[in-house]
Amino acid sequence: EETILENVELISTLEGSKIKSTTIQQTMESSKQSEMEINETRKKYTPISVRGSILYFAIADMANIDPMYQYSLDYVKKLFKLAIQSTEHEEDLDKRLSMLNDRITKNIYRNICRGLFEAHKLTFSFLICSGIQRRADIVSKQEWDFLLRGAGIYSREDKPENPFPKQITEVAWDLLLAMEESVPAFEGLSTHVIKNPDEWTKLIESKKPTRHKLPEEFEQKLTTFQRLLILKVFRPAKLLFGCTFYVQKELGKFFIESPPVSMESVYEDSDCVTPIIFVLSQGADPTLQLFKFAKEMNKMDNLTYVSLGQGQGAIAEEYIKIGKQEGNWVLLQNCHLAKSFMPRLEELVSHFEDERKEISQEFRLFLTSMPASYFPVPILQNGLKSTTEPPRGVKANLKRTYAELNEEKFNGCKESPQNFKKLSFSLSFFHAILQERRKFGPLGWNIRYEFNDSDLSTSTTMLEIFLEQGGNIPWDAMTYVTGHVNYGGRVTDDWDRLLLLSILKLFYNPTVLTEEKYKFSTSEKYYIPQFEKLDDFRKYIEKLPQDDDPCIFGMHENANITHQSQESDQLIKTILLIQPKLSTGSGGKSSDEIVLSLVKELTDSHPLILDVRLGEKSLFVLNKGVLDCLSTVLLQEMDRFNRLLNVMKNSLINIEKAIKGIAVMSEELDAMYSAFIRNMVPPNWEKVSYESLKPLGSWIKDLHARVEFVRNWLTEGHPNSYWISGFFFPQGFLTGALQRHARKFKISIDQLSFSFKILKTASYKKIKAAPKDGIYIYGLFMQAGAWNSQLQILKDQEQGEMFSKVPIIHFLPTPNYKTPEGFYSCPVYKTTVRAGQLSTTGLSTTFILAIDLPTTDPPEKWTLRGTAIVTQLNTQLIF
Repeated sequence: EETILENVELISTLEGSKIKSTTIQQTMESSKQSEMEINETRKKYTPISVRGSILYFAIADMANIDPMYQYSLDYVKKLFKLAIQSTEHEEDLDKRLSMLNDRITKNIYRNICRGLFEAHKLTFSFLICSGIQRRADIVSKQEWDFLLRGAGIYSREDKPENPFPKQITEVAWDLLLAMEESVPAFEGLSTHVIKNPDEWTKLIESKKPTRHKLPEEFEQKLTTFQRLLILKVFRPAKLLFGCTFYVQKELGKFFIESPPVSMESVYEDSDCVTPIIFVLSQGADPTLQLFKFAKEMNKMDNLTYVSLGQGQGAIAEEYIKIGKQEGNWVLLQNCHLAKSFMPRLEELVSHFEDERKEISQEFRLFLTSMPASYFPVPILQNGLKSTTEPPRGVKANLKRTYAELNEEKFNGCKESPQNFKKLSFSLSFFHAILQERRKFGPLGWNIRYEFNDSDLSTSTTMLEIFLEQGGNIPWDAMTYVTGHVNYGGRVTDDWDRLLLLSILKLFYNPTVLTEEKYKFSTSEKYYIPQFEKLDDFRKYIEKLPQDDDPCIFGMHENANITHQSQESDQLIKTILLIQPKLSTGSGGKSSDEIVLSLVKELTDSHPLILDVRLGEKSLFVLNKGVLDCLSTVLLQEMDRFNRLLNVMKNSLINIEKAIKGIAVMSEELDAMYSAFIRNMVPPNWEKVSYESLKPLGSWIKDLHARVEFVRNWLTEGHPNSYWISGFFFPQGFLTGALQRHARKFKISIDQLSFSFKILKTASYKKIKAAPKDGIYIYGLFMQAGAWNSQLQILKDQEQGEMFSKVPIIHFLPTPNYKTPEGFYSCPVYKTTVRAGQLSTTGLSTTFILAIDLPTTDPPEKWTLRGTAIVTQLNTQLIF
């Protein structure tokens, strides 16, 4: 028999196997070495992937602001890869990483920014910048929470006194103290502010606080982000500018400038399977721009368009089918008006990628839509987006109006051409003023109205008709048609209608025609030019200031500060609302720990129920079988407060159980949990609460003060003066006061109204006795005006003073009362947001009454200023 050693074939096979085994071993070792090298190299590029994830999550957060801001991960990855491919090669790794990070960040920012509204572009760049620094631990979790949420409910036994009570609110001072305790860089801040008030006064009064040098110690050790917290305390209105400065300094100027967007750039980034979406805003339409671009590209004959609506879906579908075959451009306008067609549009677009080879490379699908939650998400996530917005500023508004005018329209009135040119310019200026007042919020209009070009066009046509009739100009008829019908038809608030007519009075009056270079304001720059030619009017408009002076709106300089405050608040509020619940808070506590700590604090300090049995007996003595009117008001207020206190107590117990896992976390409790994290009043409390704009910390202090006021009234009897801000329903209290007077003097309550006398006493503590008739009221604040106690008249507010305290007012019921000549009827609102629900009376539910105040100026001055009185401020509690 043949032995194994004699089997040559077997031996050869074994030898081959050994060689292969050795080769495989060597290859595996080489692979391991290669894998290690690849991993090492890949680790070096980790900062790039980190930057990509930061950018993606910043983009994802934007979708929570507006439903149109949605982008898929695939779309972002596509932008990411394109940025890498377009980056120049560099041997030095550190330089290569820096170049990649820079190119990726800029390319993605530029592309996404194109589809954002102007108001949200800074939000996006701030999210990117802060996201990068938070990931690098340059910005701590405590600092981030302080910027967005403030100090929350802050209490301290040895609390230092605020050295600037007029300039720094109670809430801001609490924030400073909380920052000092939690962030090492702010250690000793309150002591320094108290000991060196002059140095910090310079910051408070600085015209450029974002660049102002802090006292030496803090100038050197604070980061740019920490300076934002200093601004939040000392100059909150400038926080928007502070965020802009922060982004510019840390990321670069590129990220604070809106990248220019043109039809050419949008088209260059598009292809035949990617729809182009124009996100619309009121008063802006990209259709004319698209038509102009189509002419330049010789595509006008191949452009088909349809405005979507009922029955237009089939036409749109046919246009898309033909367009894909023939390479046409297809424009579907107003997609938001065709909700039922949106699922079909989504289906059609979803097949584009599969049909790429069959679709003509020249084909493009353009869509226009207002923001709508039902717009197909897949189209939004993978389409090219561009926003369109109307011009901002009086100059831009006028420029747009006169750019669209032609010679025929300009010289339209043959009977009175010069008067027509003057009055049509005046009307255009009036239109611009109405539009731009909206930026001041409630100071500009109680309700934000969407005045548009059709209002101006109709009013101009009516002006021409009136002038063509010849003879005397019918000013009353023109004012009525323009003020009450064309523009006034949109106005639903009575105070806004009064404002609109007061503005129109400046632009529609005989002096406009008789006075040379009639001025629209105290500024010398705004007047009616004496020109004959259209081009001369356009040249005059070009010379107008880019930034609007508040005086052209009839407003005080402080209106700009109000505008800046609103924009700063909106920026922080927007970022806060898109924050996840899982973030950790001050001191590194988990969200559950923060909420449980807050629940315990609120439970321990929760006010007791108001018990009528503990009340002063004289309050509830019947007079001829009838209870005193103000005692009835007291009982009603007690019922409302007790209901709120019970809801709060029960929900605090339930949320504690839910967090500990003893009870189910319902939708209501989950919303309450989120509100606590954000330092906001929970929705379930708001449902049974009074109207308030305060954050949770201030709201709790305010609630305690209100309950204490009602408790003192209950236990001590009718007070000498009443804190009107402390009522759930102040309108009911004032009606009760009128009814009490009517019963006393046996007068019909329908004949009674309040007359007013402002006392020289500002403190309610100095009032030692109630008035013989009527009531004393305190706790009011005036916006866009102030009270001169010496002269007893209205006066302008001080520079930088947003609200001024109103002295105690004597409300005296008076039969058949009418507003005296030379008095301004000043509206009183519950909160600084003057637009509540519209009641059957045509007035906002936040409106309480009008207080007549003497003035040496025309009452229209205060109407244009937006002068009003409010019962409470958004943060501070002063009475």
